[in-house]
Amino acid sequence: MNRERWKRWLAVVLFATAMAWVEAAVVFYLRLIAGHMDPYQARPLPEIPGLQRTEVLREAATMMMLACVGWIAGKTWRGRLAYLLIAFGVWDIFYYVFLKVLTGWPRTLLDWDILFLIPLPWWGPVLTPTAVAALMVLFGTLCTSGERPLWPSRRSIGLSILGVGLLLWAFMFDPIRLLCHGADFVTIRDWLPKSFPWLLFFVGLGLASVPSLELALQLIARSGLTNNSREKIT
Repeated sequence: MNRERWKRWLAVVLFATAMAWVEAAVVFYLRLIAGHMDPYQARPLPEIPGLQRTEVLREAATMMMLACVGWIAGKTWRGRLAYLLIAFGVWDIFYYVFLKVLTGWPRTLLDWDILFLIPLPWWGPVLTPTAVAALMVLFGTLCTSGERPLWPSRRSIGLSILGVGLLLWAFMFDPIRLLCHGADFVTIRDWLPKSFPWLLFFVGLGLASVPSLELALQLIARSGLTNNSREKIT
């Protein structure tokens, strides 16, 4: 990674880290209002008029901010997507780090958390979103680390899209099942999952990892070619 790309990467990481602190602080305030730090209970948000709508809009605004960072940092749509993924992943990982500092929660990586409310509640052990976030950072960093932008093949992208679909299914496994059985939103909102579909998650994570593996191989191949060229010149 050249100096200019390194500075851009570092700026995105610093922004996402600072944003993670703000997110953790907001959630800290909300959980103080709710009277509990552990989100694994029915109605994790306090019953305050307009609060749930405000929280959903806050989540949407967070996604918009991350997308804008990617747009500013990247010069092409691929670069913008790569920096978006870096920002999202760093933000998500440090959100849990800072929440641990502020509240002592999560106690372990297997503690349940409610991840998003859009379009249905997402539930999963803390280990699961952080694993996905780490993969995002890895993919985005690999994309932007070469002298020329790296990008996976269509086959890898297709497998990754399938993997992302399986990951979303895993996070919304119970809400989707309840929705298919005709449950209303109140029932879905108050439902607490009892188990996580680990097999579904790991299959999805494995498929989503294919582009990163391909990019790593591309980077190794480029590095080998560069070294061979230098040896011939000398």
